[in-house]
Amino acid sequence: MLERGAVAEPSNLELVQIVAVLGAGVIVAPLFKRAGFGSVLGYLAAGLAIGPFGLKVVAAPEAVLHFAELGVVMFLFVIGLEMRPARLWGLRRDIFGLGATQVLTCGALLTGLGMLAGLAPATAFIAAMGFVLSSTAAIMQILDEAGETATPPGQRAVSILLLEDLAIVPLLALVAVLAPATGQNLRADWVSLAIAAGAVAIVVAAGRWLLNPLFALLSAVRAREIMTAAALTVVLGTALLMQVAGLSMAMGAFLAGVLLSGSTFRHQLEADIEPFRGLLLGLFFMAVGMSLNLDVVMQQWGLVALAVVGYMVVKAAGILAVALLFGAGRREAIYRAALFAQGGEFAFVLYAAAAAVGIFDARISAVMSSTVILSMVLTPLTVMAARRLLPAEKPDLDGLEAPDGLSGSVLLVGFGRFGQVVSQAFLARALDVTIIDNDPGMIRSAARFGFKIYYGDGTNLDVLHASGAGSARAIAICVDDRAAANKIVTLAKETFPQAGLLVRAYDRGHALELVNQKVDFQMRETLESAFAFGQNALEFLGLAPAEAEETIADIRRRDAERFCLEQTSGLYAGLDLIHSNAPTPEPFTRPRQAATPLNTEAGVLAGEALRREPSPT
Repeated sequence: MLERGAVAEPSNLELVQIVAVLGAGVIVAPLFKRAGFGSVLGYLAAGLAIGPFGLKVVAAPEAVLHFAELGVVMFLFVIGLEMRPARLWGLRRDIFGLGATQVLTCGALLTGLGMLAGLAPATAFIAAMGFVLSSTAAIMQILDEAGETATPPGQRAVSILLLEDLAIVPLLALVAVLAPATGQNLRADWVSLAIAAGAVAIVVAAGRWLLNPLFALLSAVRAREIMTAAALTVVLGTALLMQVAGLSMAMGAFLAGVLLSGSTFRHQLEADIEPFRGLLLGLFFMAVGMSLNLDVVMQQWGLVALAVVGYMVVKAAGILAVALLFGAGRREAIYRAALFAQGGEFAFVLYAAAAAVGIFDARISAVMSSTVILSMVLTPLTVMAARRLLPAEKPDLDGLEAPDGLSGSVLLVGFGRFGQVVSQAFLARALDVTIIDNDPGMIRSAARFGFKIYYGDGTNLDVLHASGAGSARAIAICVDDRAAANKIVTLAKETFPQAGLLVRAYDRGHALELVNQKVDFQMRETLESAFAFGQNALEFLGLAPAEAEETIADIRRRDAERFCLEQTSGLYAGLDLIHSNAPTPEPFTRPRQAATPLNTEAGVLAGEALRREPSPT
């Protein structure tokens, strides 16, 4: 029998590796993100540090990478859940037009570059097409962290990534075609295509007629862990089916997500998958960092450096040309080039297939894999440089009118959801109102409802002059930016003393600031709606309308009294006027400057003694 220590030792080693991988990601990724480099670069650096060419904590990164690819699979499933078939159809021009053009153009350019470097045509083609397929995981993570996924440029990037994910299927078939051809290979190709088509048909049929009834049945059991297990089974099962059929696991997961995007259980599925997706995706980037073969890089450093620079520059040039051809602005085109000028995870799949059939030798495979990994490492840096160096994109002002020599009794600055409601009071009494806003989209939308809005920034003194602030009886400042509102107040008090200042306050602390600036009237943006909401809620819960009204009137009186005390004694005055839900009253002590404020109307909590943080409203 084995002694107890003999069994425990390998188990402890595995546990050390798991702890090291998780710990490296937990420590390094937040540091890189906080420094502005993004979490992707942090995960890559963490993987390199603990991999076989760093501290050697993990000796077999291939096994980790194979497992961590499930993070990419789940990521594509979550993206699919957001892509309803109608929305996907609406992106068809970007997917099959812009995406296909970018892939073919960059593929042709990089193939030519490889042939100029002395590679055989087949080798140059596979090397190029592997590099053309950008990292879906890296790009989506960067877009998601920047909040750009839902923007029009972000949606075009998603469309290109979808086409690139689809392109892996014909590319793998081409690898077999470019290998020494035989009749048996040809028959195998036709069989493979038939199997792939059958797998797609099975997934579509299951998505339409099986999955929704299945989740409805499981939901009736009311066991959260069963729903989570079912969600993972759907994602991983679909990915496995696609892999067995010779297709991309990521494409299978995306297809399953699209088919479930209209399901009533979509949000539940997304919530169940999200923790696994985030963890495995971080593990995937760490595995990529571990896989960087520093021996190859050092031995072939000149070739690898030329390959990285050459492929990234040529690919970026192709992307830039295609973006401009399809009508993208200069800034969007350059940013897209910086974002996509890299290889991706599918390159490893394609290069492995090419090595298996003899298109790549060991040296070319190692050099190209290192080139792809280094390009992924450099991508967060190129994106960060592009963001900092590119000037802010100028808004499209076509068809918009700037204020010039206007006059009126009221100047309304800001036509958002607050300003729109305020404008009705002035217009109902037929007052002469001039409205300015600096959002072109809002101005064009308002025009369809019969409003005349001028394009202008209220924080600019020249714009205020041109808008008639010098003759206005009142300036209604309805912008949703606290700093901008304060700046307009300062300009107006100094330059247009004849005009009354009516200001939308962001929260309670801002309202106190405005009172100190001696504006004529200020109103916290959520105050009255919250009072109305509270009164209706009490009536819904069974309180008589008169009693509900009396309760809200008492709260309103308390709030006004407390606000008066705060003007003289600070934000913490009048705390005894607040209805609190604390089980036992505790002596109030002024929180330290680092304390986290609670952003509530009751505002016990004045974390906003600091002006930079939101104060109790």
